[in-house]
Amino acid sequence: MVKFRHARQPVVEIVGSQQVGHVPYASRQHPPPAVKPPDTTHKDSVARARAAGRQARTSLPRSEQSVLTLPERDVVGILEGQHSTRLPDFIPVRVGRMLETPFSFYRGAAAVMAHDLSDSRVTGHMLIASGDAHLANFGLFASPERRLIFDLNDFDEAYPAPWEWDVKRLAASVWLNGRNSSHTEEQCRTAVQACVRSYHKALRVLYNHTVTERYYFQMDAEFLAAQRTPAHKRIKTEETKARQRTSEQVLTKLTTRDEGGEPRIVDQPPIVRHPPVRNFELMQRLVDQYRSTLREDTALLLSQYRLVDYALRIVGVGSVGTRCWVLLFEGPAGEPLFLQAKEAGESVLATHGRVPNPPEGVVTSLITRGQGYRVVGAQRILQAQSDPFLGWIKDVTGDDGLQRDFYIRQFRDMKGSFTLAEMNAEATAEYARLCGWLLARAHSQSPGGAFILGYLGRNPVFDEAMVDWARSYADQTEADYEQLQRAVQSGRLPAETGV
Repeated sequence: MVKFRHARQPVVEIVGSQQVGHVPYASRQHPPPAVKPPDTTHKDSVARARAAGRQARTSLPRSEQSVLTLPERDVVGILEGQHSTRLPDFIPVRVGRMLETPFSFYRGAAAVMAHDLSDSRVTGHMLIASGDAHLANFGLFASPERRLIFDLNDFDEAYPAPWEWDVKRLAASVWLNGRNSSHTEEQCRTAVQACVRSYHKALRVLYNHTVTERYYFQMDAEFLAAQRTPAHKRIKTEETKARQRTSEQVLTKLTTRDEGGEPRIVDQPPIVRHPPVRNFELMQRLVDQYRSTLREDTALLLSQYRLVDYALRIVGVGSVGTRCWVLLFEGPAGEPLFLQAKEAGESVLATHGRVPNPPEGVVTSLITRGQGYRVVGAQRILQAQSDPFLGWIKDVTGDDGLQRDFYIRQFRDMKGSFTLAEMNAEATAEYARLCGWLLARAHSQSPGGAFILGYLGRNPVFDEAMVDWARSYADQTEADYEQLQRAVQSGRLPAETGV
C-alpha cells in the first residue's frame, strides 16, 4: 500500500486499483448572470480525449507496443556528434563515466534512445515530456516552504513529444538498473510491472479529480518515509542527508579563504576548475539578466547578495562536457548562496527524435523563447513544486564566438538522490512504483492527458507490452554498451575512468 499526500488535503491511499479515502472538490459558487452564455465546449474535453484514446487502439493495438523496431543507427557516431559542441577536455570523462555499467551508458545515451524512438509507432498524442525520465532522474529537493518533495528532477531534454517515449525510457531503465544490481530477470520483470502498473493506476486516480486538484498533487518525502513500505528506510536515510545539504555545508567542502579573507572555490581538477581568465563584469551582467527572469520576491532577495567567485564543474553522466558553472554569492551577513548555471542545448527529442513542431494545444512557447526557458518552463510544468531560484539567460557569447543558453538553479540545496545499487529487489520495485506514479502526475498536467487513460483502458495489456519492450531495449542497450567499449579499445574514443 502506498499513500500519496494532496497538497491541500491530508491523504489519498491507493490500494491496487481502488481509491480509499476522499479528497473533496473545491467549493463552487454560482457565477453571476453573464451577458453572453459561457463557452461550454471544453466541459466534455476529458470524455472526448478518453474516447480518442480508445479509438487509437484500432490503429495501434496496445499489445503491439511491445515490438522493438530500430532504425539504421551508429551509436558511437551519435555520441561523437554530441561531443562536437562540448568542451573537449571533458569528453574522456564523459566516456569514462558511461563505461562504468550498461545502466551508466543508458543514463548518458538519451540521444541514442531518442534516435531509436524516432521511427517507432505511436498513438499520436503529444504532451510536455521529460525526455529523460530514467530511474536515476527522480530525487528529493526542497519546496519554497522548505519541505522535502520527491519528484522528477532533470529536465534538460524536456520537449513536446509522444507520451509513450517517457514511459519506455523509465521502464527500460528499471530493467537495466535491476541487472546492474544483480537482480534476477524475474525480479527485473516484477519491478517494471510495478512501475508501469503504478503509472496506469495513478492516471485513473488523478482523472477522478479536477485539473486544479491534479496540479496540487505531490509526494512529501517525510510522509513517504513514515510509510511501512520496502523503501521507507532508504527514503528516511536520504531525507536526513538531503536536509544536511545546505549552502553552509557546501561552503565548508568546496571553498577556502584568500589572503583578503574572500571565499574562493577550490580547484579540484578535472571536476572543478576556474577559467584561465575571470571576467566578473561580464558575469555580473549575466547575473542581472538572470535576475530579471525571477519572481519579484526572489529577485529582491538575490539583489542582497554579491557574486564573489565562479568556476566550471563537471556534473552527471550525459551532461559531462557541457558548460556548467558553480556561482558563489555572499550575503550581507557573510552568508553563502551557491547557484548552478548549466548550459541548455537543444533537446535530443528535437534533434535525434526528430519531433515536429508541436500541434495546437501543446505549450509552443517552450520552443520559441530559447533553450534555457524551455528547461525552466518544462520543469515548472512537470514538477509539483520548483526551486524559487529557477531562471535562465539567453544568447551568451562564449570564447568560441558561439551563443548559448543557460538555466540557473540552486546548487545542492536540500537535494538528494538514491543509490539505486544499494536497494534490494523488493525496495527497487517499490521505488519504481513511486517513480511511475510521479511520471503519471507529470503527464496529467498537459491538456488532453485523458487520451492516455482512454488508450490504456482498465486491463493490463499495455502494461505487459511495456514490460516486454523494456527487456528488449535493455538487451539492446547492453549490446550498445559493448560497442562503446570496442570504440574505446580501438582508440576511436578517448576515456578517463574513475572521475
